Amino acid sequence: MAASFLEGTGVSKSFGGLRVLNEVGFRVAEGEIVALIGPNGAGKTTLFNLISGLVRPSAGAIRVGDRRVDTMPAHRVARLGVARTFQTPRPFLDLTALENVRMAALFGERAAPAGPAALLALVELEGQGGVRARHLPGPQRKLLELAMALAQGPRLVLLDEILAGLTPPEVGRATAILRRIRDEHGIGLFWIEHVMQAVMAAAERVIVLDHGEVIAEGAPRAVVRDARVLEAYLGRSTARSH
Repeated sequence: MAASFLEGTGVSKSFGGLRVLNEVGFRVAEGEIVALIGPNGAGKTTLFNLISGLVRPSAGAIRVGDRRVDTMPAHRVARLGVARTFQTPRPFLDLTALENVRMAALFGERAAPAGPAALLALVELEGQGGVRARHLPGPQRKLLELAMALAQGPRLVLLDEILAGLTPPEVGRATAILRRIRDEHGIGLFWIEHVMQAVMAAAERVIVLDHGEVIAEGAPRAVVRDARVLEAYLGRSTARSH
């Protein structure tokens, strides 16, 4: 087993009296594709917010390499090699696609895997470099934000439902892009996703959250047959009938 690049132990988060995450443990090796799945409200995006420095955990520790990051601000976490995309893309709307990628490159400490134009080509936005972000449709904004994340020269990218809203052909193309990012550039992906077809095609390992707790972890085909996972997604009675 390769050494972990990102690791969390006993990570918990409460908002007021509501506990959203309860002693969550996870690890992602450099160059690994790990999917984080679970029903809506399971705490997946909250976990990403904790990792990326937007929110601090109530308990537990998060490490990037040998550095503990759970008390660091977001810009310092990014400079350690962790980039991020969001469920709702957040490019600079009045900048062109190419200008957005160039702007993102200012926030990384490592060299990007390719130049801005090449990164747009990697995410299949070649020819869109001169288009202002506000004029790109939603799926293309998601891909632009991925190119912006890559421009930071990350060792790991946190992807938050990057396939949401895509058609089946678009899902297939986007999944192929994710595999190329890892295979050609060695960049790891920690990936929140509901499109199980894509998870099965690209993820090497799956972590399942339900009600803020890890209920299963392992190879995709084993995890999707796990009784606890079926119960979380399908309901208690339906899961027992399988």
